[in-house]
Amino acid sequence: MPLHYDMPLFRPPSEGDNLIIQATLGCSFNQCSFCAMYRTKEYLARPLDEVFGDIHAAAADWPDAQRVFLADGDALALPTEHLLAILNELAVTLPRLTRVSCYATPGNLARKSIEELVQLREHKLSLLYFGIESGSDLILKKITKGTTQKRMAEVLHKAHDSGMKISATVILGLGGTTHSDEHIDGTIALLNDAPVTYLSTLQLYLDDSILEEFQHKFGEPFEMPNDLAILKEQERFIAGLNPPQPVIFRSNHASNALALAGNLPRDKDKLLAQLQQAMAGERPLRPIFMRGL
Repeated sequence: MPLHYDMPLFRPPSEGDNLIIQATLGCSFNQCSFCAMYRTKEYLARPLDEVFGDIHAAAADWPDAQRVFLADGDALALPTEHLLAILNELAVTLPRLTRVSCYATPGNLARKSIEELVQLREHKLSLLYFGIESGSDLILKKITKGTTQKRMAEVLHKAHDSGMKISATVILGLGGTTHSDEHIDGTIALLNDAPVTYLSTLQLYLDDSILEEFQHKFGEPFEMPNDLAILKEQERFIAGLNPPQPVIFRSNHASNALALAGNLPRDKDKLLAQLQQAMAGERPLRPIFMRGL
């Protein structure tokens, strides 16, 4: 039986070459005002027999698959026993499996104990993609993220203590032109406390279908920052980061005006120099027609 996906299907850029299995459909929260990814879907925990059927169909075509991403928006919302059943089926069906990953929301992580996370990691679910977006409580409220800086710090520490790796994302521009400094400074404060393994920045893009909702929930006029303002945000962000453990940093997502790559804090000066070159017009930016989500 061929493997069919319930579209639309999203995955992190780094999972592009890996096997994707839909353990859930949609997003259990689905209220973030900046995100249009799962607005056309209702959240559903897929029955195990359907998920197992997809695993077997995928294995027939790709028996040597080593890495699996569990879609859709937050497979970690599933009960731990349900997730363990999926992980066990993957391990039995894909003998070369080395890693399973999925998206994780602050609420999903809060509802899992450290013991549950350790158990999941021992069954190869070892990488969680976590959307920080902003560390500012003001911005988190304006984008209806449903969490706070304190709560995110708590769940990121919990994930770290369980041995999970976290790939975190921050969205440049979320504070608009009015609250840029507060957005960045709150995010710096969070990341200088809570340990993550990977860190990426994206540049804010608002789909036409949610633009009116975003503006309404923001609660005041929102002006999209231009590329120079975004580069200045990135400069302020990187300059202020002193993470509790080394972080692999990237801004190579297609939404970004400038692609950066390095390790923090080791490469901070190099990254800041590249940003200064871009702001001076000495380093080209990605053309707008080549940007996207």
